[in-house]
Amino acid sequence: MFVPLSYNLRSLFVRKSATLLTVLGIGATVAIVSGVIALQQGFSSMFTAGGRDDVAIFLRPGANSEGDSQFSRDRGLKLIKSIPEIELGPNGPVASMEAYLAVLLSPSRGGVTNVPLRGVQPMTFEIRKNELRITEGRNFNPGSDELIVGRRLIGRIDNCFIGGEIKLNKTPFRVVGVFEHPGQFGGEVWGDLDRLVSAMGRYGPNRMIAQLKPGTEVGAPNPMAAFNMEEPERGIERILESKMESTAAVHSTAKLLSGRSDWRALLDLSPEEFQLQLSLSGVGPAPAEGSGADLALATEILTYLEQARAKLDPTPGSLADRLRSDTEVPAKVFSEKQFLASQTVMLTFMLVGLGVGLGLIMGTAAVFTATNTMLSALAARTKEIGILLAMGYRPIPIFISFMIEALLLGLIGGLVGCLMALPFNGVSAGTMNFQTFTEMAFAFQVTPTVLIVAISFSVMLGLLGGALPAWRAARMKVTDAIRQS
Repeated sequence: MFVPLSYNLRSLFVRKSATLLTVLGIGATVAIVSGVIALQQGFSSMFTAGGRDDVAIFLRPGANSEGDSQFSRDRGLKLIKSIPEIELGPNGPVASMEAYLAVLLSPSRGGVTNVPLRGVQPMTFEIRKNELRITEGRNFNPGSDELIVGRRLIGRIDNCFIGGEIKLNKTPFRVVGVFEHPGQFGGEVWGDLDRLVSAMGRYGPNRMIAQLKPGTEVGAPNPMAAFNMEEPERGIERILESKMESTAAVHSTAKLLSGRSDWRALLDLSPEEFQLQLSLSGVGPAPAEGSGADLALATEILTYLEQARAKLDPTPGSLADRLRSDTEVPAKVFSEKQFLASQTVMLTFMLVGLGVGLGLIMGTAAVFTATNTMLSALAARTKEIGILLAMGYRPIPIFISFMIEALLLGLIGGLVGCLMALPFNGVSAGTMNFQTFTEMAFAFQVTPTVLIVAISFSVMLGLLGGALPAWRAARMKVTDAIRQS
């Protein structure tokens, strides 16, 4: 039979000082970890809010972000006119070229920071008509030295208010309006494309956006999968290292790829032809001297490259596949939802890593606190344990009883930590996005995900802290327990 739950609850209440210390230790740990995760959730939600599948983002081939990409104006116009999948409106294709720049401005806290500056064309507002709205002042006039600023910059960046003057290089621009957008644009400064490109001395736009016709398959590979995957050349080296030293594997891989455009050209070979290439590159004997192991190695490498191509290359026959190999205006294309998600990867990894690091350091201290509390409870309740054993309770129910008590400590600590973290919900914050090297303004978001992680973490801390005392309690003998008391 199991020890009644009321016994554990009464025990926590009787030893309220030790219980309070443990609860506060676990709560503080949970609150800090929750704050870091809430920061990541706020950044991720802000960046991906409003991402649409019917809007395509076009970058130059090889670019992974707007900052890496750049088009000439003529090439951008040709790209817009050559894509039949772009929706047609009363004034032509619903597409726009945009320039993305980072400008050094002074935040209200002092110093300088990179603020996102976006040059747009009138068609951008047609694409964003259901997402973006001017809340104060008016929109800028095309061709003028006027700007509109995102609501999240008000009070954070100097001169970001109606009537304020922002100097770009030596050209003064007047702020004439404030706009709201649920996503990343709410922390940007917008102006006319041609005026900003001219004032900043840029070559041309960085990207082109377009609204697609219903049913269009973009077919772009998942940027997150591509980010997490190793370079295929390194994958070949890794497989070859099972046959040779790493230096020789690097040399053999270089010989395999010599004279070929890239690793994809190897997929045109059959396993037997690839086995011959392996032998010529110094891996194994020539096919005439045959080796089934070498054929298996060739098959393994080709299978790996097929998997890499499936993750890294667009869907055959899709818009992304066609534009990648276009001879006149090649481009890299993503759906807006895909593109925005890809821009959060680096900072998300950093914030999650920070949360894990803080959780390990502070969690270790919280576990020791919980262990000390439970050991103190064990020392004070030796006689009670002896009586329970004498009444017929078995060691396993005793162990479970102490673990339940530790779980309750963790759960209460988690709830306290969540209450500590809740006031941060909605608090404005800003941090550097290391993929664009600009400061992004957003707010902490204590989402259900944050609360679930917090409670799970606190329960784990409580159980880890209670494991040793519970084990000791379960190992006690009746005579020893009564004699020690």
